[in-house]
Amino acid sequence: MYLSQPTDLHIVELMSWFTTADELSSWSGPNFRFPFDLDSFKCDLKLDTLASFSLLSAKSELLGFGQYYHRLGKCHLGRLVINPCFRGQGIAAYLIQQLSSKGKAALGTHACSLFVLEHNDSAIKSYQKLGFTFQSYPEAISLENCLYMVKA
Repeated sequence: MYLSQPTDLHIVELMSWFTTADELSSWSGPNFRFPFDLDSFKCDLKLDTLASFSLLSAKSELLGFGQYYHRLGKCHLGRLVINPCFRGQGIAAYLIQQLSSKGKAALGTHACSLFVLEHNDSAIKSYQKLGFTFQSYPEAISLENCLYMVKA
């Protein structure tokens, strides 16, 4: 497995993983358009301003996607998703570890953070297994039922 810059083919496949507005909103957060097309999806991903990566298999299959950026002195991970065909195989841990390592080095930080919706039990368990813990977020969070997690 390896991280790669997302291509239009990756984005088209990524788009196919979200068939409802609720599915998309749970993953993307607020301000993501639905329905979408390739141009609106790429624009809403902010590919020009956020470090964005596709996780590919040795056969170049799209296994996952994620982004990182600087937030409150940490490498903040966002829009993490694993291909529905490959969930439950430990791929999320690899994606998070790779993004964290790359992001902390690029941003000069020593900690990572992320948001997760409180009903996303599988993601929360995965993040906790990787050492993320719940913390209070110092600002208002615009998304309801959203939790903040940090790994030092």
